Amino acid sequence: MALRLLKANLPNHLNSAEDKCTILEFALRQPLTEKTAAVLAEKPRILALSVSIWNHAATLELLRALGNEWAAGIEKPLIILGGPELSPHAQLSPLAPTVEIFNHADFIIRGEAEVVFAELCQAILTDPETVKKTYSKFIEGGEADLKNIKSAYDMYTEEDLEHKLIYVESSRGCPYSCAFCQSAMAASVREIPLETFFYDMDRLLHRCRGKTKTIKFLDRSFNVKPARAVKILEFCYGKIINEEKNKFQFHFEMVPSVFPEELYETLSRFPPETIRLEIGVQSFNLKTNKAINRICNPEKELEVISALRDKTKAILHVDLIAGLPGEDLISFGNGFDRLWVALSRPDNAIPFEIQPGILKCLPGTPIYNMAEKGDFFVTYNVNPPYEVFGTDCLPVSDMEKIKNFARFWELIVNRRSFPQLLHQLVPPGKPVFDRFLDISQKFFGAFGKNWGIPKNDLLNELLTFINPE
Repeated sequence: MALRLLKANLPNHLNSAEDKCTILEFALRQPLTEKTAAVLAEKPRILALSVSIWNHAATLELLRALGNEWAAGIEKPLIILGGPELSPHAQLSPLAPTVEIFNHADFIIRGEAEVVFAELCQAILTDPETVKKTYSKFIEGGEADLKNIKSAYDMYTEEDLEHKLIYVESSRGCPYSCAFCQSAMAASVREIPLETFFYDMDRLLHRCRGKTKTIKFLDRSFNVKPARAVKILEFCYGKIINEEKNKFQFHFEMVPSVFPEELYETLSRFPPETIRLEIGVQSFNLKTNKAINRICNPEKELEVISALRDKTKAILHVDLIAGLPGEDLISFGNGFDRLWVALSRPDNAIPFEIQPGILKCLPGTPIYNMAEKGDFFVTYNVNPPYEVFGTDCLPVSDMEKIKNFARFWELIVNRRSFPQLLHQLVPPGKPVFDRFLDISQKFFGAFGKNWGIPKNDLLNELLTFINPE
């Protein structure tokens, strides 16, 4: 949605026929020559790129290739970089000169860029000779006033609406300060006025009528204000129930610590699988949660998760993170089992997912600073996505086991690839971590990998495990 927000908030004349702003999007695995050719064909005066941990390497590769073309005589545009991956690096001034991608940029915007990007583009197109004297290379975008920001929804094309996930937002920021998260650097929440939000959403969803669409809210903690959350849910419910042509699934990220009865009641009214809830548990280890500054009441969170399974027809996706301070393999496995018991049911009619993730040591986050100071012993990839290799409590060998576990769990359990076998592999209501850890290690030994395994080969191995004779 970032590119569309930038485009929507440009002055009108910068979206005109004379000075047209064009959005280009590429797949990570798309041939580099295709991406380079598409950019050069536009002959841009300004080239702006949004960089995340997932496209950092691909963006750098693209800029290197374009640099070769510009060195050969093609006119070079001014380069503006921004996005969640670069903002923390730009903040860490001693580190900034060592980040290669910055060497390709004329300007780097840190923070939310809608306002300063529009101002910078206007200045470049109006008086390019004096821009570099007026603006420093690193520009502070800060936090935008959401009352004055135009929504991105009109920028979604018919192709977007037909083929892509649709992102929306009703707020920005997070009230919590979890040490592993970039939101911890500014623990606050800003909201779009509901009247404005409903007006914009109404127009967007009208354009989506008749299409099977997932509408994903980017709000980091959607239910932190339950009364507001209920109003938005009621709006979404109306769009599903009152218009038969609508085939929407709404995706929300919620925290398990804030669930009054009114919220359960509202969620319970949605038809099966029209709501998807992403619940961030991360860890049930009290010492670990204290170390990462995360509020945690394991019994309450498990009660909420179990109640969501019983009282609603929502698809639940629950996250755990391996590699957090103070958590070893046994503690992680115990947390996984508690979560499985709370979620699984004998019929498991409504799908759910447990997602074991690996900690990322993101630059600028408190956990990154803890590692730099030696308060948290951790080894991790210094290149994006900064995934942790091991910690003082979770050695590399154990982390590799969890990574392998997570991959086979995704293939077999989360995707429900072999539903007829699940009860034998992972019995509902009983601890399953050690059993499936053993399964995943045996499968890795059999195949020598956990990717690209033909489904029939996986099925045969599963049947051999269940009936070894």
